[in-house]
Amino acid sequence: MPRALIVSAGASSNEYLARHVAEYGFPRPTIVPSCGEARRLLATSPFQLVVINTPLPDEVGHELGLYVVRNTLAGALLLVKAANAEQAAGLVEDSGVLVLSKPFNAAAFRQGLHLAAATSHRLENLWQENEKLRDKLEQTRLVCRAKCQLIQQEEMTEAQAHRYLEKLAMDTRRSLAQVALDVLQGGESSE
Repeated sequence: MPRALIVSAGASSNEYLARHVAEYGFPRPTIVPSCGEARRLLATSPFQLVVINTPLPDEVGHELGLYVVRNTLAGALLLVKAANAEQAAGLVEDSGVLVLSKPFNAAAFRQGLHLAAATSHRLENLWQENEKLRDKLEQTRLVCRAKCQLIQQEEMTEAQAHRYLEKLAMDTRRSLAQVALDVLQGGESSE
């Protein structure tokens, strides 16, 4: 279930923000009154959306927005008084924090939520793709190391070592990476 975090010290605005966040598809958002509490929660729980209603008692709020985009996959929406919005945007927008000036209407807030949620979704997809590529790279490294070991210890050519690993993988119905790991650990040999 998607999770949202609202960082806001204003009791009157909390109800409004929570209602709109819940209507958008983040039921029962978590609400905390300070950046310190938000950081503690973000370090232990995944959130897809973080709404930061400035000012806050312990920080201005833009630092927390930067923390969110640098350390999580959440979309960050920073709510700032109109007089400070341009300055705040200059500090955080290049990093991917969205800034919405106050006062705003419900439609503008929902649009901001939509953009922040879309950012989070895009980041999640990129992270998953990155993990797949890392796994593939690690498997390729294992196979290359196993081939080098076979070349050195069994005096095979690179082509022979590759063919040996492929055949062993097919014969034992295991992946090439699993076979390569066994070879590296001394569990398989060409004899």
